[in-house]
Formats: sequence, C-alpha cells, structure tokens
Amino acid sequence: MTPVDDRFQELRQLLQAYEQPGYTFDDTLEAPGTALSAYLRAAAFAPERAAAAVREIQDLLAVGLFNDEIAEDVELLPHIRPPRGVSVEDCLRVIQQHLERFLTAPPPPLSTVRPKISWEWRKRFPALAHFFGAYFYQDSLKVEYSSHAEAVDDYLSGEPQEDVEKTASEIGEFLTLNPSDEELDEAATTLGLYEPPPADVSLRQWLMDIRDIIVHR
Repeated sequence: MTPVDDRFQELRQLLQAYEQPGYTFDDTLEAPGTALSAYLRAAAFAPERAAAAVREIQDLLAVGLFNDEIAEDVELLPHIRPPRGVSVEDCLRVIQQHLERFLTAPPPPLSTVRPKISWEWRKRFPALAHFFGAYFYQDSLKVEYSSHAEAVDDYLSGEPQEDVEKTASEIGEFLTLNPSDEELDEAATTLGLYEPPPADVSLRQWLMDIRDIIVHR
C-alpha cells in the first residue's frame, strides 16, 4: 500500500523498474538503459508521470540525498547501485535529463509494442495483474478455491465494477500483444498467473471466456 505521505511516490515507482534488470543504473547521457526505457514507454501513456518524476528528483537533489529531513522518505525508495565511481545523485541527474528530453515532445503511446520487463507488464496491465496475482497465485485452487469458476465468481463479486471492466479491456489487448501460445504463457506468468487454465482449455480460450463473462454479466 502506498504511504499517505509519500514524498517521492513517482520516483519510487520509476526506480522499481530497475529492480528486475539487477538493481543497477545502466543509463548513459546518450541513451536510457533497460529500466528507464521501459519507464519512458509506460510514461507515453501518461506523460504527467514523467513530469512528476522530474519534480521529485529536483526536490530530492535540492534537499540532499542524505539529509535527515527526508531520511524516512528516501528509505522507501528502492536502493539502486550506481556504476563504480559514479554517485546516486549523478545517476538521478542523468535520469532527469532523459525525462526532460522526453517531456519536450512526448511520443505517442506504442500500444502495439510488447513490454520488455516484468515491471512494464504490470504497469501496462494492472487490473489483469491483480486478477492473476490475487486469485490464481500458486496453489490458490488448493488453498482458497475448489475450482476456476469459484475463483472467478469471487473476483466478480468482490472487486469494484470499474476494475472488473478494466480487466476485460486489458484481456483483449493482452491477447493481441501475445499472438503465440508461448508468448502468452510467459506474459501471463510474468503478471502473476501460476495456476494453469481448466483441463482441456487453452489459456487463450480461457481468457476469452473470462472476458465474455465480464462483458455479458
């Protein structure tokens, strides 16, 4: 859950993108690295996020990374390792430059491009990630539910209607972005699906069935 007073909320989310690539900054002045490239692709759908990240980086650098005033706020941030001989502040300045460059002319969202890292998948499909991760996590059909249908019914009755509708919308895009079964399986696991679909039903068909159930309920 997001803290009530989260001074660096957007910067925290940005830095979370670096966790999968290995908790290291790999950006240069010339080009963003793996994590920052993923963040910029996500920010294309909501450029105000990049603007918020710039403000928060400026705030952090102005106060000082090791200032006691923001010690608790900094502790909430993922701790990313800078390259040898480079400070965290220098890395944040490089990130800021790329964000400001992005904001001068935000590109259109690349809705047909598959996410590259797990962070990007979760940000692209938050409702579907919640559906998978909260209802079809490992052993959920042994611990919580007796069947897939029971888990889906619990989801439909327990989640806000707008979130359920968003899941249906995301399923359509998710299927389009993963045309092969191999890609679909990999992406679904990345989003938190650890239970296989019902017997004799493909993952693609199962997701289409769930979308139809939501649309017609």
